[in-house]
Amino acid sequence: MQPSADERLRRWRLVLGGEPGAEGTGCALAGQDAAMDGALGALYGGARSGGKDRGAGLGASAPSVARWLGDIRTYFPSSVVQVMQRDAIERLGLATLLLEPEMLEAVEADVHLVGTLLSLNKAMPESTRETARAVVRKVVEDLEKRLATRTRATLTGALDRSARISRPRHRDIDWDRTIRANLKNYLPKYNTVVPERLVGYGRAARGVKKDVVLCIDQSGSMAASVVYASVFGAVLASMRSIATRLVVFDTAVVDLTDQLDDPVDVLFGTQLGGGTDINRALAYCQSQITRPADTVVVLISDLYEGGIRDEMLKRVAAMKASGVQFVALLALSDEGAPAYDREHAAALAALGAPAFACTPDLFPEVMAAAIERRPLPIPEA
Repeated sequence: MQPSADERLRRWRLVLGGEPGAEGTGCALAGQDAAMDGALGALYGGARSGGKDRGAGLGASAPSVARWLGDIRTYFPSSVVQVMQRDAIERLGLATLLLEPEMLEAVEADVHLVGTLLSLNKAMPESTRETARAVVRKVVEDLEKRLATRTRATLTGALDRSARISRPRHRDIDWDRTIRANLKNYLPKYNTVVPERLVGYGRAARGVKKDVVLCIDQSGSMAASVVYASVFGAVLASMRSIATRLVVFDTAVVDLTDQLDDPVDVLFGTQLGGGTDINRALAYCQSQITRPADTVVVLISDLYEGGIRDEMLKRVAAMKASGVQFVALLALSDEGAPAYDREHAAALAALGAPAFACTPDLFPEVMAAAIERRPLPIPEA
């Protein structure tokens, strides 16, 4: 059903903003529409009036910000509220106000807010820290509920299938590999293949079958990736068949493996911002590998290397040559590929380790493919 002419004018008036009539619609707003326009104008006033300052804005007043946060939660759906909060932090410099507990209790918690809080971690007063942890924990628990079950199921299946056996039971026969292994026994007369050798799936034993190393760039642009990687790290660490190590880096390297039982501790152990030394981080990860053929290393970075580029690439090549499955993710978030170093990405691709952005929903499939040593499900650009 098409909106009426009056409704179209109303919508355009809310989009364009401006003083009554100045935007050319001739439409006046009242009641809730006027309140919505005020909330939008406080944030987007300059941009919505052709670059002219309408005199709107939140200023530096904590009470006015708290009222504005309450207004936008009243008038807009959660997904829009999260976008407006993010824009307010970027456009109006409201990050420091998040250090006040009252502000944190008023915001709509999401991954991007967690990233902002983590970047403010070192400046956070004790009076705010517990509130901040509660906000972060809520987001982390919501993510775990969404991601954990599917991740465990997908990777358990991959671990089972990665244990190939030559005398499988009928239900465990891998027919695709069996047919390919017996093509030489094709009988044209009968239009069939005689399976001289069966290839089957094994069943993963209770012991550790795979080692996974998550190596995470904690530069400021990787905030959402750090959040998701920490949640996935905790999920992987909960699986007995996978020994998980989580390493974060900027110009220094920090091993947070002993905190993996609580991803909130992991996140508050990170320090977003600073430089990047991928080579040093990979050198540390390489030193922790004891079973190359059973190890998956996942580098999550935009690849802007501040260390020694050639050494970084040599380490990747050496790990792959030893049998390590190396995965390079430009991002682990819902936002697609960030700005990244294309030259380094091309160099990794030439080594057989293409770098690509991965959504949280795709990550279990990527890990399953790496565990089974099959081609990664790289999304189309």
